[in-house]
Amino acid sequence: MQESALALLMASSRRSFRFNMSRWAPGIPFLLRYTVPLVAYAVIIAQVSRLLSTAWEIQISSLFMWCIIVLSAPSFVAARIIFRYWWVARSARHAGAILPPRWIGKSFGHLDVLGEMMHSLDHGYPGDFAWPTFAEHGPIAQTDILWDRMYITCDPQVIKTILATDFDNFIKGEIFSGFMSPVLGTGVFNSDGEMWKWHRSMTRPFFSKDRISHFELFDKHSNEALRKMAERLSEGHAVDFQDLVSRFTLDCSSEFLFGSCVDFLRSPLPFSHDATGFLSSSSLSPDTTSSAIAFAKAFQSAQHVCAQRSWRGWVWPLYEMFEDKTSRHMCRVDQFLDPIIREALTRHNEQGSGTINYEDADSEEDTFLDNLVRYTSDPVVLHDEVLNILLAGRDTIASSLTFAVYLLCMYPAVLSRLRKEIHDVVGLSRRPTYEDIREMRYLRAVINETLRLYPPVPFNIRYSVKDCVIPNPDPKGPPIFVPANTPVSYYPFVMHRSTAYWGPDAMEFDPDRFLDDRLQKYLVPNPFIFLPFNAGPRICLGQQFAYNEISFFLIKLLQRFDTMELDLEAQPSASRPPAEWTGAWGRKNVEKIWPKVHLTMYANGGLWVRMTASGKEDA
Repeated sequence: MQESALALLMASSRRSFRFNMSRWAPGIPFLLRYTVPLVAYAVIIAQVSRLLSTAWEIQISSLFMWCIIVLSAPSFVAARIIFRYWWVARSARHAGAILPPRWIGKSFGHLDVLGEMMHSLDHGYPGDFAWPTFAEHGPIAQTDILWDRMYITCDPQVIKTILATDFDNFIKGEIFSGFMSPVLGTGVFNSDGEMWKWHRSMTRPFFSKDRISHFELFDKHSNEALRKMAERLSEGHAVDFQDLVSRFTLDCSSEFLFGSCVDFLRSPLPFSHDATGFLSSSSLSPDTTSSAIAFAKAFQSAQHVCAQRSWRGWVWPLYEMFEDKTSRHMCRVDQFLDPIIREALTRHNEQGSGTINYEDADSEEDTFLDNLVRYTSDPVVLHDEVLNILLAGRDTIASSLTFAVYLLCMYPAVLSRLRKEIHDVVGLSRRPTYEDIREMRYLRAVINETLRLYPPVPFNIRYSVKDCVIPNPDPKGPPIFVPANTPVSYYPFVMHRSTAYWGPDAMEFDPDRFLDDRLQKYLVPNPFIFLPFNAGPRICLGQQFAYNEISFFLIKLLQRFDTMELDLEAQPSASRPPAEWTGAWGRKNVEKIWPKVHLTMYANGGLWVRMTASGKEDA
């Protein structure tokens, strides 16, 4: 109880500090942090020269003094950098370890490496910069952007160490929480230590086995989603499937979390850019969109800002000198979310707070938010935690459904086989049950293969707390040394597609790899090669909920529609794969859409599809 109270106090104080600092653009405090010491240093030099002149009558010209000031500051910084490099090399030798190969840039401070990362995020294919790096240096490498060391890896044993075996020594860290704080606050995805444990303890009971089905919820909202989809298709128009499932998952998540649906699906579906006489998704004005649409767009935009910050590293505030680029988006998010939280607090106060039993506080009728208000009445803490879980419940599931249908459109044989399994187990009209889903092995294989090729969170990061060693991908080599406070970025997107871990056909979409002898050959002996839901103590609590929701929607979709295909003409021209991808290596060569990443993976410009309705005849 004392730890919980301490965690709550920490959350409130940190968020209060964040709100106060939000009046400033992030770049201002950042510059003050680094310029104030330099100004102080100049003042000290000036005072020393004045004392020398007074005490010993040593005359120092102003020009000479300013030369000392100007030259000594960068010299001091350079000396610190050289000492730090020497100290790290010395510490590695004393630990009997080595440093990973260096990815060396060509420009001052290796800023070209940063530019390459940013170009990949905004204009390239996910992992564009990582593939050649791993090909040249192996599955772990280091780079130095502005002389700040960073490790990147796609090795499963290294990732296992970071996420599981040395979990306490690899945290989200202050830099990560700093650029994510305006969006996720101190929620479970953006906290460490006691704060993380407290949030996790609040959240875990609500994802128990008794709660994760909620098939009535899935059924109600999937029926509405598919009805709107069928209606639009019958009019002869393509449907943005990504938009549709984003609405479906937000409605499901909001009812699951809050007990009331935001009714995102009630808003009109967008038309494609080539649908004459109709509003396209890009031309919807604020006056024609619901609060749910405004929330969804704002939340996605805020995530994109955070993704840009993550690539820029510790210097990200320099790119936001005059405004916090998340603030306008988060104002819209707060306008949507805060009334829901106030309503839950009012309901709780009217019922009486009572005494918390941390083992049995929640009942089957409680919503997630009802459960949280038993732990705290702080609206800021509630806001943070709800938004964290909403991110997981909406964006990751919508991403998985989007790319599952994308792949089914590209591989009609897989679609036909999956629909046959659905027909054999459930039929074309009955609502699926939890037992049905457990029986459908090919359905799970299709989902897993989608998650392998297009993991919802393709990249992630941890920071080392203290000096340590991690396994060398080369079993014959010495361990790898990791200095304290080093960011280690790991890449499930690259690892999931690596022929070293998945075999020569790793780039191919083949659900049978989760059913045939390849399962025993690759995944069973090395389970950390497949991380769609993270791993270790921070593994996704809603993993089974996600599998159930994805499975349920795909079953209902294929009960209703026989065939599906991509409508590439409906895809906005700016969101289509660039011409230079033709003939490129790997899956980049076969992509029909442009996969991109903010915090989660999504289809740039949407996923525009056409489908034909089923005859609804059970065998």
